[in-house]
Amino acid sequence: MEAEVAFYFINDLLMQKNQRSLNEYEKDVFLGIWNNETYQEISEFTHRDFQTVKETGSKLFKKIHQVLGIQVKKNSFKPAIESLWQKHSQKNSSPPELDDKISNSSSLETPSHSSQLNFGNNWAFKNSNSNPFIPPTGMVDNPELFFNHPQLLNQIFEIINSGVNVALIGEEGTGKSTLLSATCRLSKANLLSPRQPVYLDLYGIDDEDDFYRDLCKEIGIPQSSGSTLRRALKPHKLLLVMDNVDKMQRFSLETREQLRSLSEGSQASLKVVVAASEPLDKLFNDQKASPFSGIFIQVDINYWDENTIGTFIKSRLDKTAVCFSDEEIANIVIESVGHPRRLMQLCYETFSRYMEPIHEPR
Repeated sequence: MEAEVAFYFINDLLMQKNQRSLNEYEKDVFLGIWNNETYQEISEFTHRDFQTVKETGSKLFKKIHQVLGIQVKKNSFKPAIESLWQKHSQKNSSPPELDDKISNSSSLETPSHSSQLNFGNNWAFKNSNSNPFIPPTGMVDNPELFFNHPQLLNQIFEIINSGVNVALIGEEGTGKSTLLSATCRLSKANLLSPRQPVYLDLYGIDDEDDFYRDLCKEIGIPQSSGSTLRRALKPHKLLLVMDNVDKMQRFSLETREQLRSLSEGSQASLKVVVAASEPLDKLFNDQKASPFSGIFIQVDINYWDENTIGTFIKSRLDKTAVCFSDEEIANIVIESVGHPRRLMQLCYETFSRYMEPIHEPR
């Protein structure tokens, strides 16, 4: 079995049992373990904290055991899941040639009704897009799943190209992390002056030592701070993209002052794009003027309007044989109130109803 196929097989079973999808951290760890990587290798490849990766692995094993009833450890992970796959294949009598396509597939194909597998009581396409609305639990970093926001992205790059830093402000689940990922991915094509994108998620960073260590590691320079860091950055032009910058509240004023000094001016070593749930002047309300005051232009990440929702739903359904009714779309608009994560959940539930097997009369 390919790693992606194994992941979506297990994820589908878990969602049938408890209606909860595995998150992005769990997916990264799952795929890494499947490919016989150590936790250290997974940490380095995914740029995630080693301890968090290790703890995620332990919790993943426990979740699979509790929900699916199979005992898995790191060294028995792959054979245990392959054994479960074989049992389901035999139980559901899926054609042998279809199993061969799945286990030998190097890429995940576009879904179609002619390529369905029966997992328990639900139908699922044989690829990763069995339901094109699987609710994300974090960043959507797959370009094929990215729903383009040309106006927002144009605004972000216009601000950076003018020599100013950007702060993406919005509620949890509105797509800030996904926009940060797209900013990194598209920076080469959209920045007037080339900059190396450097992504840091402060959610997994405990303190300032961790911050400087991870920053320097991503840049490829020895760990440093203060004037030593300034000298080390002189030859570099970087686009520093930081998620969950709210966590920087626990950092010292001096660290934020240094970030300001390194990012002021169009030719500065750093240009910075951050994401937070509240405006920066509210988050960093220091006794004196905040170091972040006046060097960021705020871009608000709002809920989606009806036209955007309609375009999004159509784009996801285009490669399937399903078409939502006008009434269903109207209900999704009303119930989600345009919140992207709630919208995705409602679309997932609506699509799932189309995938339920139809029982013909005897």
